[in-house]
Amino acid sequence: MINNFDILIIGGGHAGAEAAWISSQFDLKIALISSPNASLASAPCNPAIGGVGKGQVVREIDALGGLMGILADKAGIQFRTLNESKGFAVQSTRVQVDKDLYTKNAEALLGQLDNLTIIRKMVLNVAKDDDTFFVTTVDNNKYIAKKIIVTTGTFLNGKLHTGEDQKAGGRVDCEKSVGLNDLFQDIKTLPNRFKTGTPPRLDKKTIDYSKMDPQDSDPETRNFHALNAPFTRESTQVSCYLTKTNAQTLSIIRSNKDRSPIFNGQIKGVGPRYCPSIEDKAFRYTEKDVHHIFIEPEGLNLETIYPNGVSTSLPKDVQESFVQTILGLESAKILIHGYAVEYDVVDTSQLSKAMEYNSIPGLYFAGQVCGTSGYEEAAGQGIIAGINASFALMNREPLVLDRTDSYIGVMIEDLVTNKRDEPYRLFTARSENRLYVREDNTISRMRKYRRELGLFTRLDLFQEDFLEEVELLKKLVDSTMIYSNEETKKYFIVHNYGPLDINISFKELLKRPENSPVVVLDRETKRFGVCFSIDVVRTVAISVKYEGYIDRAIIESEKINRLGKKKLNWESLVESKNISFECKLRIKTIKPETFAQLQRIEGIRPATLAYVAGNII
Repeated sequence: MINNFDILIIGGGHAGAEAAWISSQFDLKIALISSPNASLASAPCNPAIGGVGKGQVVREIDALGGLMGILADKAGIQFRTLNESKGFAVQSTRVQVDKDLYTKNAEALLGQLDNLTIIRKMVLNVAKDDDTFFVTTVDNNKYIAKKIIVTTGTFLNGKLHTGEDQKAGGRVDCEKSVGLNDLFQDIKTLPNRFKTGTPPRLDKKTIDYSKMDPQDSDPETRNFHALNAPFTRESTQVSCYLTKTNAQTLSIIRSNKDRSPIFNGQIKGVGPRYCPSIEDKAFRYTEKDVHHIFIEPEGLNLETIYPNGVSTSLPKDVQESFVQTILGLESAKILIHGYAVEYDVVDTSQLSKAMEYNSIPGLYFAGQVCGTSGYEEAAGQGIIAGINASFALMNREPLVLDRTDSYIGVMIEDLVTNKRDEPYRLFTARSENRLYVREDNTISRMRKYRRELGLFTRLDLFQEDFLEEVELLKKLVDSTMIYSNEETKKYFIVHNYGPLDINISFKELLKRPENSPVVVLDRETKRFGVCFSIDVVRTVAISVKYEGYIDRAIIESEKINRLGKKKLNWESLVESKNISFECKLRIKTIKPETFAQLQRIEGIRPATLAYVAGNII
């Protein structure tokens, strides 16, 4: 059997699901090939969407027309706003989801697309002849495609480790995919494999929650999907709980160092620095025995609990021993033991910002196979790969998100500019412009990119109406003065607005540090007799609050960007006699197109940058 497709996506995780969802909107013929044992858009690790920096990515995906925010809202069983006590720029939404409900909705939404074919097979081989790709599955069926998007996650040559036990697989109860080198001889993978891990899953009936601190769902946290009412919930809300390790817990782990695959040489892969296993914590922070553990349900009707914070690959008996030292888990029963996964990673320095492999046109990569570590990062890459594979078929220029106004842009530029030596995790600190790249102004930031898709849906109408309201409210704020009279002074005292000794602008009131700009703007617009949605109010109020800081940052960044955006001919750089051999090798590997990309290449010497800035551009 031979089937012809415009785009064929290999891998049905979060990256593959986003690529399939967005590319299907361009009236192309799409196929998604996924492992028969893995549900689409499944959550094999922690069933949570969002988090610091990641919540911004989910909203950016949603603004582009993606799937993740829709699914998170449908399956969300606990909503929280992280960093609420800090500034608006670093506040992020996190949603604990029912993982069965999440993937069930993903299957339903993707399954209803007429131009998407879902194929439940393992891929055996991929070949290319001229501009056509040929994919063969294990049952010897053959598929033809003009573009291929590889989103195989941790499945490429995946190996699972639990103590001395080892077996092939991309996750528990799932087969591995063949390695990239078996698929494409010319594709470069990193010399070091990467590693990720997961904690044991506990039987929820064997946990004593009375000994733990409850963390309730926050009704004031907004939904992710822009078309949903901000505070409605589609699923029953539950609490998570907080407990912690102790000296006995860490003592057991430390005394079994020789049985840990991480430390006895069994695992060669590099793990994520910012999401370490409990073994890593034990030996990295030898003076510390107390580590937080978040007890998180995996679903409303599932028996399993996810103890976030004790990811491990220790032997089963050691896991059972140390888990039962933790407060509230003294009688806990392990249903699925923790394990680590080693897997192949593509060298992302060989990708363009469109997520296309430079030397193999038509081949795109996205997700954990690119060395990233989260569902949100994977989904962000997936939607960009899907858009650009579609654009290439329509002879349109690639869609490239700028790092100055999107976290997806930050991530992709970080990935393609350097070889990764450890799993990549997105943080707000990675953005030089994070005062501007916030959750509340996502539509304002992303609308120009969504317009480039040329789609006209209910989402597009909503975004245009939203921005019209934002502009209207901005004009109201800009043109309003507050006059110092006895009546208004008394009103200021009642609402703790601060002194009103002289006339002030509405903007000045919103910028006062003692005031919540959102509360003040919402109250005052209603007092004026005008009504705006709370999300429009938030966007304008927070923008006004940060206006001065953002203006200064823009001035500084424009100075840097003028030089950074200068185009380079990397081939001429590697021929220059004024650049060191080591720098030439790095330039030849990365092939920077702009001075900013050259600046971000690790190991490029200041003398090289000075020479290029003074003599080349």
